[in-house]
Amino acid sequence: MLISKTIQMRLITEDDAEFITELRSDGKYNTYLSKSDTSVEAQKEWIRAYKLKEVNKEQFYFIIERLDGTKCGTVRIYDIKEDSFCWGSWILNHNKTRYAAIESALLVYQFGFEFLGFAKSHFDVMKGNEKVVNFHKKFGAVVIDEDEDNLYFNISKDAVENCKEKFGGII
Repeated sequence: MLISKTIQMRLITEDDAEFITELRSDGKYNTYLSKSDTSVEAQKEWIRAYKLKEVNKEQFYFIIERLDGTKCGTVRIYDIKEDSFCWGSWILNHNKTRYAAIESALLVYQFGFEFLGFAKSHFDVMKGNEKVVNFHKKFGAVVIDEDEDNLYFNISKDAVENCKEKFGGII
């Protein structure tokens, strides 16, 4: 379990299928997500297949919770390469804490940089998702490419360390 000031993150289980399905099918939160099957059973099947990838350290899918255990989001680490990891499937609902976005991003980077040992991260954000684009730029992420639909970012461990100083005490 990864813990910060107001949230914690734990690896998903099949018991989380209903929460994930509700979250991913909610129109308030899924505008910039890839589409997925909205059945709970399909989600359970996906989790079972994912768990093999988790064991092989190919992917890590977390439930984000407030410290009281109230589920408030998801985030996933995937597309692990020789020198970098990607993260996404990042959703926070109305139960999130005030700083859940900052804290969950920092926990993702802590996991990727400290636990997995990477020096950088890569990810993409759909164009039009300006709030998330600006969030990542404030963290120190740099746009390295773009296509019709997405901006592609890289961020270094050093950039995240510099950013952490701004938010002293959160992690």
